[in-house]
Amino acid sequence: MSVVAVVGRPNVGKSTLFNKLVGQRLSIVDDTPGVTRDRIYCDCEWCGVKFTLVDTGGIEPQSDDVILSQMRRQAQLAIDKADVVIMVTDIRTGMTSADQDVAQMLLKAGKKTVLCVNKVDSPGQPPAELYDFYNLGLGDPYPVSSIHGLGIGDLLDAVTELLRDAPSEPDYGPAVKVAVIGKPNVGKSSLINAILGQDRMIVSDVPGTTRDAVDSVKDTPEGRFVFIDTAGLRKKSKVNENIERYSVVRSYMAVDRADVVLIMIDATEGVTEQDTKIAGFAHERGKASVIVVNKWDAVDKDGSTMAAEKKKVLEALKYMSYAPVIFISAKTGLRVGKLFGLINHVAEQNSKRVPTGVLNDVLADAMAKVQPPSDKGKRLKIYYMTQASVKPPSFICFCNNAELFHFSYQRYIENQLRAAFGFEGTPIILMIREKNEKNID
Repeated sequence: MSVVAVVGRPNVGKSTLFNKLVGQRLSIVDDTPGVTRDRIYCDCEWCGVKFTLVDTGGIEPQSDDVILSQMRRQAQLAIDKADVVIMVTDIRTGMTSADQDVAQMLLKAGKKTVLCVNKVDSPGQPPAELYDFYNLGLGDPYPVSSIHGLGIGDLLDAVTELLRDAPSEPDYGPAVKVAVIGKPNVGKSSLINAILGQDRMIVSDVPGTTRDAVDSVKDTPEGRFVFIDTAGLRKKSKVNENIERYSVVRSYMAVDRADVVLIMIDATEGVTEQDTKIAGFAHERGKASVIVVNKWDAVDKDGSTMAAEKKKVLEALKYMSYAPVIFISAKTGLRVGKLFGLINHVAEQNSKRVPTGVLNDVLADAMAKVQPPSDKGKRLKIYYMTQASVKPPSFICFCNNAELFHFSYQRYIENQLRAAFGFEGTPIILMIREKNEKNID
């Protein structure tokens, strides 16, 4: 699929334009310069032409700031990969020297460019200041109001006209979407960079460097994967900036749209209270999960260290005892390659469906081994079980009295299902329904 990059200096409205073009609020919009830092992707279509739109951070060509210089590098990467570039400027401030510097970057790269002059919020004849932007040497400027949607159609017409001759990318088929979540500075962006083999994500020791949930595609012999890097999830008491509040929401949204969640733990700190809350969110959402213990290279080890640490992790995350644990180092690449097989495995387990007949054979064996509980002379009777859905595997148990179906016996039935069918890496949901014995089908 062709790629269209949205670039420009800070605060010209790139993210607002991006959100208007894709029809949803994917990029964070705020008046603070430098809000968008990494590249944000979304698939779009206009007049039958499909393309991937990429939002980028504001380009500060002369800045020596570490984060801003990495943002400039990310924008340059987006420009290099793009088939067409939309350069966004601001009619209110007029053409600036920073605009000229960005235009020179594009001219030097030799990219097909559509010049967008944003914040022209009044319909009718465009203001005289519009014609100043011809001096950038990028062709006709297109007046647009990204807030009100004025001029968007003309802008997209110009973009798609340039895209029609662009070579199309082969279709690799469906991909497994993988959200990478965890506390700040646990190594989420470093892991994705290690997986992709390039500095796709900005990596810094400053907490909060990653703010948006960013998609990256990786094709491997095991299949196609879309990795979603997310902002580090801090305790609510430490989330002060409005931008970071948006980031936390975006991280939760990333989990919701993922097939598999990688829950990253810092090996040098062990499982903290915040880790248990983050993992609990993935568990509650019914997501297939892998617990990834990063920075294993920084731990002093002997022959029993890994087994002891795995036991500690699973004890701290008792409700996720079903999740496989892998010890890696994103810095050195240790065991990173093994993640693809694990991701595929837990995704398959999360989508597994069991025939009703086989399911009830296992249920009968389980009740024969351990008799259902009773109370005041009345015993629980489980008539039958059926699978209602997948992702996560969900089962309905029909019984005579839901109050007698205690949590401990539900856990026993769940363990019997896992022993018989696997379900590694995925939560199981048991739904209890009362049914009159006379009305059993």
